Amino acid sequence: MKLSTRSRYGVRALLDIAVHSSTEPVRLKEIASRQEVSLSYLEHIIGPLISGGILRSTRGPGGG
Repeated sequence: MKLSTRSRYGVRALLDIAVHSSTEPVRLKEIASRQEVSLSYLEHIIGPLISGGILRSTRGPGGG
């Protein structure tokens, strides 16, 4: 199966969240750093996953 780059990064982000989430939310900044993806690109990838109900987001202490 051939996936687009955006899909591959989405899958990698989901796997990263599954591996590194224990009881606290995982920050996008941490995922971007571990996966070597720019934060802005990762935000575009995660948005549809949140609106599709695959992920849940939480606002940080300073706002979202």
